Amino acid sequence: MFPLTGLNPPRNPMEQDVESPAIIRQPKLPKQAREDLPKKLAKMDRVKKVQRYVQKDGKCNVHHGNVREKYRYFTDIFTTLVDLKWRFNLFIFVLVYTVTWLFFGFMWWLIAYLRGDLDHLSDNQWTPCVNNLNSFVSAFLFSIETETTIGYGYRVITDKCPEGILLLLIQSVLGSIVNAFMVGCMFVKISQPKKRAETLVFSTNAVISMRDGRLCLMFRVGDLRNSHIVEASIRAKLIKSKQTKEGEFIPLNQTDMNVGYNTGDDRLFLVSPLIICHEINQNSPFWEISQAHLSKDELEIVVILEGMVEATGMTCQARSSYVSSEIKWGYRFTPVLTLEDGFYEVDYNSFHDIYETNTPACSARELADMTNRTRLPLTWSLASKLSQQGLPESEQEAHETKTSPDHEGEGQQTERNGDIANIESESKV
Repeated sequence: MFPLTGLNPPRNPMEQDVESPAIIRQPKLPKQAREDLPKKLAKMDRVKKVQRYVQKDGKCNVHHGNVREKYRYFTDIFTTLVDLKWRFNLFIFVLVYTVTWLFFGFMWWLIAYLRGDLDHLSDNQWTPCVNNLNSFVSAFLFSIETETTIGYGYRVITDKCPEGILLLLIQSVLGSIVNAFMVGCMFVKISQPKKRAETLVFSTNAVISMRDGRLCLMFRVGDLRNSHIVEASIRAKLIKSKQTKEGEFIPLNQTDMNVGYNTGDDRLFLVSPLIICHEINQNSPFWEISQAHLSKDELEIVVILEGMVEATGMTCQARSSYVSSEIKWGYRFTPVLTLEDGFYEVDYNSFHDIYETNTPACSARELADMTNRTRLPLTWSLASKLSQQGLPESEQEAHETKTSPDHEGEGQQTERNGDIANIESESKV
């Protein structure tokens, strides 16, 4: 019998149902906390979201606003038309030709109307300006035939119309200019090397690891086409805001990163994928950045690959970027090149693959300081031993100057060398 009602009697631990899992109830949050939780999570997502300066596909994430001097776009109308999207470019192409044909068709009809050719259509004795031009539609067709030099032979200008001859000269010259401008614009638009850059690929991530005893930042580039990029070169820039010593804030400051400019490694023979290496030394902006600092820092690396298209000789540029979350510390790229029967094969399935490797988490500056300290332990221990034995450096120098090159001096020197050897052995112990 149990003293308190409403309570279940205690069960025997051996009789406990082991198949039923234990249910752990989470504490119920207050209403205000439940309402604020989604807001806090959304705020954290906004904080973690990094605003890129250059997208991964190479598009610059910059919009020009409040441009008041828009007339500058019309001073370079050719480049403006080339930079337009295809739908606008085709619309302007058709519009320019249509307006030109309509304008000169109206001029031919106006000449025929003023001369009275339309009133003497059935008069065989009348010599019109243009034979068989009897309406605006026929004038429009004659304008198209004249400007495009089709020449069907049905409508033809006569030698009794000087104003028609002058209009013919004007339309021929202006038509040639319009053809050269619009056809040239379409040719440049079609042959732009932007699509060639689609076959130039960059690795998804950049890595930092040891190479030849030094920390290096590396990324991989490759060309998917068999036609090569001629005179290919690569550059890298660090995009990071900074504040000068005078207090001036510089947003999105650009700093060059050496990827082999001094050694010529920045000029690529891009036949197979290459790993571009930036050595982190005293001149590098990553000199004092460690693994912990990199994960918290807001920076972006913009890489630019330039070269000439072998087929057209036009300059091609491909761009990509890496933010701090895409820079993996302590990783290397997986090899993609294998030797087959008589040729080398590139496996692009492993182009973006990386694997982990042993890499110190400290910065390159700290790593260099530790390396310098470990290079001179014997000298420091020897000097400390000599000072502990009560031999100041001045007395040591005086003692060395008094020694002569005779046998006695040689014996003293031998004894001195023996003392140093003993001291070195003691320091090693």
